Formats: sequence, C-alpha cells, structure tokens
Amino acid sequence: MSVLKQLVAELNSGALKVVDLTQPLGPDTPVIGLPEMFGASPGVTMKVISRFDDKGPAWYWNTISMGEHTGTHFDAPVHWITGKDLPDNACDTIPAKRFVGPACVIDVTADVAKDEDFLLTPARIEAWEKEHGKIPAGAWVLLRTGWNTRTDPAKFLNVGENGPHSPGFHADASRLLANDRNVLGVGVETVGTDAGQAGGFDPPFPNHTIMHGAGKFGLASLRNLDQLPATGAVVIAAPLKLVNGSGSPLRVLALAPA
Repeated sequence: MSVLKQLVAELNSGALKVVDLTQPLGPDTPVIGLPEMFGASPGVTMKVISRFDDKGPAWYWNTISMGEHTGTHFDAPVHWITGKDLPDNACDTIPAKRFVGPACVIDVTADVAKDEDFLLTPARIEAWEKEHGKIPAGAWVLLRTGWNTRTDPAKFLNVGENGPHSPGFHADASRLLANDRNVLGVGVETVGTDAGQAGGFDPPFPNHTIMHGAGKFGLASLRNLDQLPATGAVVIAAPLKLVNGSGSPLRVLALAPA
C-alpha cells in the first residue's frame, strides 16, 4: 500500500505526469485501407440517441459503429492467423496485468524524415540498448517516428501509386523483440504496426506475423511519444473487454517523470 500511496503523492505533487498517447476518435479518424479483394474496415459513425430532447429530456448519448482496429487501437494475438490458436489470445481473456509495462521509446524521427519507408533493425535496437540499457522483459517498445505530426488524413495514410509508405519494423527486429527480449508488444504512431510496404515483405506483414505468433500485442496510431523519456515511463494500454475481440480502440496512458 505504501507504493500506491507514494504514486498518488507523486501525481498530486506534479513530480509525475499522465501523458495521453491517444488520438481523437471520430468520423474523421483515418482508417487503414486494404486491396479490394479483402474486407474493408469501416470508419467511425456516430448517431445521436437523444440530446436533451423528446427522446431523452435530461440526457445525451450516441450509438457508435466502427471496426475494432480504428484510431489508436490494440492488436490482440488472435488478430493474426499465427496467433489464432494461442491461449488467452483475445481482448476478454488476456490477463489484465499484461496491459501495463515499462516503456522503451526508440526515437528514429530523423531517419524517417529522410526515408518514409525506414525499418527498425536489430543493429539499431542494440545501439539504443548501449545507451539506455537492455530492453526488459514485459516492456512496451514504442517507435517514435514523428508520424503523429501528420494530421492530414491523406498524409497520414501516405498512399502512393504502389501502395502506402510508412516506417516500421524489419522482420529480424520483430523477432529480436518478441523472442529474445520477451516484450509485451510494440507501439507505433502510424496506422498499423507494420510498415506501409509490408504486404510485399517476406513474410508479408512480418511484425503482425511474428509478434502475434509469439503472443505479443500491438498499439497503433499513438501520439505524444515526444513527451516520454527513452526509459522511465510506464504505459497502461487496456482494450475494451470484447468477447473474443481481436482488438479494440483504447485510451493509452503513460505515467512519466514531469
């Protein structure tokens, strides 16, 4: 109990801050696009049930509709074929303690400014570890790319003639993080946890394939990673407890030194 009291005291004193890593969720939220042969995820729609009117004179509320993987969202292992048969692989069965872990923020903003298709490699991870220490088991590894500054939906999705372009993970980096470092999962500022061109990689969409096959998670469309230190923050990323849910929009919060 003394640890919890200290946490509250540090928050109340301003020694710790709560950083919201979530983008607003609404009808204008960008949604990932897939080739026409595949099913498309819908964007957000909201319809008023009542708003201080005859249908509800003292209350306001809406119905909402969207795909599970919309906006800032969580990817559960069952989201991908490699994770479909794992135990505790869905939003309602994952133990709640696995949604909380230390954050390791790897800043590749300068690299992405030069190359929109930049891929994080094992060598780059190991270079980060030489400066900040080995990534601990049970950590959230967050890739800071500067992509969150792209508030225009077209620039955020960045679709060209040969498909979308955005940074992500080399397959060997995903293997290192999932298998050798035993992380909780990875988080990105882009619309999905794989690079834009990852459909043509070997294997296709390697981060999804490797991470979810290892029972790990993904966080997409994060914001405000520039407000976190490389190490020292704690991330809380709890999806909705959807029965057999493959993922969910969520509010990602970080506790960080002020």
